[in-house]
Amino acid sequence: MGVEVGAQAARSRALAVLRIRSRALAVALLPAAVAVVLLVGGSTGHITGGSWPVTRWIVTVLAALVLLAAAGIALVVARARPAVSPTVPIAEASAPDLYRLVRDLADRLDVPPPSAIALTPDCDSWLEDRTHPAHGPPPPEHRDEIAGVRGVGGGAGRPRRAPAAPVLVIGSPFLWWMRVGELRAVLAPVVAGTGPSAHPDIAAARRFVRGLDAAVAVTSEPARGPLARTVLAGVGWVTRLLLRSCRGHAAEMERGVAAAAAERAQAVDYGLRIVAQEQVGLAYAGWDRLLTRVALPAWRMGRWPARLDAGVVAALTELSRRDRLAEGFASRLGERPACDLLEEPGSVDEAASLLAARLFHGGPAEPGPDWAPVDWQEYPDEVVDRTWRTEAARLHRVLDALGVRHPTDPTQPDQGGPTLARVLDHLTAPATPATDDADLSVDRREAYGERGTGVSLDETETETGTGTGTEGQVEAESQAEEEVGEDGEPVLGSERTAALAAGLSAELAREEAAAPAVASGPGGGAEQPGPDWSFWDDGMLPLFPLQPPRSGRELLADHVTAMVCCAAMDTAGAAPGLDWLDGPALLVDGVRAADLGPRVLTLVEDGDPEPLRDWLRHLGVRPEKPVRLV
Repeated sequence: MGVEVGAQAARSRALAVLRIRSRALAVALLPAAVAVVLLVGGSTGHITGGSWPVTRWIVTVLAALVLLAAAGIALVVARARPAVSPTVPIAEASAPDLYRLVRDLADRLDVPPPSAIALTPDCDSWLEDRTHPAHGPPPPEHRDEIAGVRGVGGGAGRPRRAPAAPVLVIGSPFLWWMRVGELRAVLAPVVAGTGPSAHPDIAAARRFVRGLDAAVAVTSEPARGPLARTVLAGVGWVTRLLLRSCRGHAAEMERGVAAAAAERAQAVDYGLRIVAQEQVGLAYAGWDRLLTRVALPAWRMGRWPARLDAGVVAALTELSRRDRLAEGFASRLGERPACDLLEEPGSVDEAASLLAARLFHGGPAEPGPDWAPVDWQEYPDEVVDRTWRTEAARLHRVLDALGVRHPTDPTQPDQGGPTLARVLDHLTAPATPATDDADLSVDRREAYGERGTGVSLDETETETGTGTGTEGQVEAESQAEEEVGEDGEPVLGSERTAALAAGLSAELAREEAAAPAVASGPGGGAEQPGPDWSFWDDGMLPLFPLQPPRSGRELLADHVTAMVCCAAMDTAGAAPGLDWLDGPALLVDGVRAADLGPRVLTLVEDGDPEPLRDWLRHLGVRPEKPVRLV
């Protein structure tokens, strides 16, 4: 295992875990040992007379019960399937260069190579033990009638499972954003962990801890009978006690393994590894932004982007174009990317994208009519346009349910169509005598200015306007702090606005409840890599939700923004677009607009439509015209 200090500390902690296992075994065997002593003493005549016969039978029965309980607990621990991270397995035939890179790295580190490679839709890499029989392939079928006879065919009929090295799990965004040398430097400390993992004491301690953790999960499963719940409650209490006893030693053991791996990997590309760690943080930021701003709107519409990893490269390239601090990152794109180590990077990217949609959103396991892949070229029409028109249609359905009338304008032939004017009139707060409309109009023009026009769906969170004076900004900030409700959300403009927000929340909840249940099954085709669907339970999807449910204020702001964008597209010639960092965007003459978010918030929170009306007039949008909805 090496002479690293961390390796020695890890082995000592592993021995501590194994001592806890030995003590538990000793406690289970202690009543049996006492019973054997009493039985032998009675049979030889050394322990006879008085109450010894009764004591002998009581201890014997107790020993039998304890042994039976210990055997049951051991059976549950042995048969429980440890948790396995959902990944996309990569066969050696589909990535020979990647396997060659990892093996060469293991040779340089003088450690055993990983047994296999898998990808995960996350910005992380680790080693995962999959030596449990439930995680391996099924045993081969013996078609020879005498294959199972002892001494024939080279061994017994039941082959023994050879110890296997852990599986190397690599974050899929790393392969697309990092260069080959950077990936090698990042994987060096991870691959170096196979050395300590091969030590018998550490491997046995890890199997014991993983078995206890899996047994706790088994005893926590619902939908069992009263007797089974009672038995499993006792098993769960014992396994939790053992797990708490060895938790500290197991954590220190893993820290020692990590320290030993990092110490051994220092000799491999140390300088490049420092630079590569910067790329890890950048890739994580781009991946998180892509999932929350770009992929999530598509998932909500029943579409999943099939090239998420390629989208990371586009997002980070866009970041390097906007941010002068990131200019150096764009020059790296001329080097060979790590995804070239794959034979078919497109199919691997598609499988990882489908797994990401399943993990972070809970989508189906297989593509279908209501869960279809979408290319980035089709994203504006298939996702952005449909999202805006669907939300605008939902907004008008709720207005119809609330009995909101259409504006009466004798000059318009269509008085019953879905118009933006209907929304503006409903959300406009009634004027009060203390309000000076003229002064407020001037203040709004000064606060929002008359420069560029545009929108992104997430500007309601990121942009606050273009104030021209520090006094006005301080006053606006103090006023915003005062107008916050008890739940932490800003107070809406009026009771009508609050009722509309509540209606949207209820309507969206009804639509989600009426959606068909997520189907589980094997993902991907037979000719391309697919996720390991059989290794984990589908009942807790999504495993990692990206965002909490939207509040009523956020829903209302998003739906009003969608209605404004629909009106701009239908009456002013605007078009839907994709911003790699902010998601859906409105394009005016091919340029992304940029001021709609704060104006929509002013309408929603204050009931003041004038800033938004100024924006519409400047763009040439006609709010009285009906729009096309889904």
